[in-house]
Amino acid sequence: MSETQKGFEQGDLQDQRIGKDYKSDLGVTHTHTVTLPGFRTQSGFEFDELELSYQTLGTLSHERDNAILVCHALSGDAHVAGISPKNRRPGWWDYHVGPGKAIDTDKFFVICSNVLGGCSGSTGPGTLNPRTGKPYGMAFPPVTIRDMVAAQARLMDHLGIPRLFAAIGGSMGGMQGLVWAVDYPNRIHCCVPIATCMAHSAMQIAFNEVGRQAIVSDPNWKNGAYEARSRPEHGLAVARMVGHVTYLSEFSMREKFGRALQDEAKAKRTYRAFFPEFFKVESYLHYQGDSFVGRFDPNSYLYITKALDTFDLLDNRLPAEVLKAVKARFFVVSFESDWLYPPAQSRELVKTLKRSNAVVTYLNLDTRYGHDSFLIDNPAFSRAVHNFFDSEYRRLRSQLKKTTQALRL
Repeated sequence: MSETQKGFEQGDLQDQRIGKDYKSDLGVTHTHTVTLPGFRTQSGFEFDELELSYQTLGTLSHERDNAILVCHALSGDAHVAGISPKNRRPGWWDYHVGPGKAIDTDKFFVICSNVLGGCSGSTGPGTLNPRTGKPYGMAFPPVTIRDMVAAQARLMDHLGIPRLFAAIGGSMGGMQGLVWAVDYPNRIHCCVPIATCMAHSAMQIAFNEVGRQAIVSDPNWKNGAYEARSRPEHGLAVARMVGHVTYLSEFSMREKFGRALQDEAKAKRTYRAFFPEFFKVESYLHYQGDSFVGRFDPNSYLYITKALDTFDLLDNRLPAEVLKAVKARFFVVSFESDWLYPPAQSRELVKTLKRSNAVVTYLNLDTRYGHDSFLIDNPAFSRAVHNFFDSEYRRLRSQLKKTTQALRL
């Protein structure tokens, strides 16, 4: 069994069963929450203050030139790596963030924040509305990917980071990275969008809508005004099950489950009287749904998936107009077996960037594990990211050295 296959067997780190012997090179790591004053969304809603949960790893250099912002995907949070003191689970990208890893915390200062609209410490639908004393629920304003990035920019100001060395992320995280490059061209050196796109296709929107309908059709949803003790958990679990199927590939599903039946003692009995056979893949999806329900807010799922669907990097403008100020150097990564965000969308992005004279490197990895290929223990992906960052940081340091020497002359 290859390293990558072992990685898939262990799976991504967020909702998989993690063995007691799992250890992180970073040990126990902590998240923090900052309150930022005054924030206006694209829709025009004014927050008097905004809370963002974030994690930092590594040390910021004296020149403040080694900061990497890791942007999480739909179901992620600020806890990117290390062991959480709350639940003893590793961060969702612990495979790739840490000493000597793809994002080397011995070299780089890593920041990850829970997005605006999230449910893991950042202001979102579950946050108390100061005007009512109750959770915002569906009174929360629509949020966009650009809103999320604008909040991150405010966080960078708070941390005293004028310019990012890089922004990196997969899926929704890749969209955030692209917005950084377009909306804040003077604040970022390089951008690594992974398994992402410039705008959702009809199919991608359709899958998200099925998930949203599963939630709003749950009797406990109550137009978003549910209480903590009676949330629309069944609808959220179904939404996660549908979404999780799209993250995998046919190969990975066949290799992991095939048509194997679940052990009788472990099988759910919801409808056993009607259908005696209970497949292992069914059990897996039930587990994914149940574990997701324990850590995610249904209304946040509605808001974040809608932000994904409404995202359009070009906003119906000409690429030359949108990208004319871009200065970042790009490393675009896709996966051959990813049918949710297929390589064609990454190639379209690469073509658009190159036609606007951006510096772009593109890599399509022939991994067989679908969209989740960037979350699992994937050595080929890890090496590629590590090498790109190492090369680009040496380039940046060399440029700064030449500039300093020229100023002294």
